[in-house]
Amino acid sequence: MGAFAELITEEEQTRGGGPWINTIKYSVPIYTVGRNQPTVAVRLATLHPVPPLSAAWRAVPLPSDAQPAVGTDGDLVVWQPSTDRLWEFWRLVHEESGRWSASWGGAIQNVSSNPGVYGPEAWPGAATVWGVSASSLSLVGGLISLEDLEKGQINHALSMSVPNVRAGVYALPAKRSDGTSTDPFSLPEGAHLRLDPSLDLAALHLPRLTLMIAEAAQRYGIIIRDHAKVVSFQAQAPKSGTPNPYTAPGGYFEGMKTPRKLLAAFPWNHLELLKLELHRAKPRRRRSAFGVPRI
Repeated sequence: MGAFAELITEEEQTRGGGPWINTIKYSVPIYTVGRNQPTVAVRLATLHPVPPLSAAWRAVPLPSDAQPAVGTDGDLVVWQPSTDRLWEFWRLVHEESGRWSASWGGAIQNVSSNPGVYGPEAWPGAATVWGVSASSLSLVGGLISLEDLEKGQINHALSMSVPNVRAGVYALPAKRSDGTSTDPFSLPEGAHLRLDPSLDLAALHLPRLTLMIAEAAQRYGIIIRDHAKVVSFQAQAPKSGTPNPYTAPGGYFEGMKTPRKLLAAFPWNHLELLKLELHRAKPRRRRSAFGVPRI
């Protein structure tokens, strides 16, 4: 964790200002739909067919006006509470023909009881290579949701992306990794961090959103989910065409404060690493067996 604290300092000084919270670009819009939402087929645009995933996408209750997150990843999640099912997509595209396609993703049935990681229990025929993240963890498991922010409390673990993911291993709850770092102090995907439980957060006088993140990190922890250019959390993207709840007057970023300014107050040097259950990852390739670019 000493090496991780040094990484934070380096980012604050040389990598564009420090850790970030993705809220619009490279974040996750969630479309919560009712039982009667019409379904559409989403074509799996890969070099090789993956029949179980194509079957899972044969009838998705995806609204016609849905728009993926800004950025080349084009992520989007559909959640249908009435059927307890969830679908997530990477590089989702609404084609000129009116059809939908995506380059990769996943689907989860029995969402309310799923551990939040892709594997055979997620859907008939599902595999650990499913899912948008490089660790098999679902996009929504550690997402800071708009509901969390409205309540003023994050009652779950947080997901985090870091720039130097360890190569060759992953830690449960992750099921795979795209790490490339050979630094012996780098963190593997799936690593579980927490803030020192004896730290008095109230005494730090943190900004409101920073305090919410710190309280969740102290009580539930932070899971390393993905690789990114800088250390970053993910927060739910607002639907296109709606006011930005983060930067609007009275928003969660508190006026002119940026994510970097908010996270500069986070007590990074009080993070602890919980015991790891490491597993060896398969050798990293430029493309998966399904022709899916590594992400």
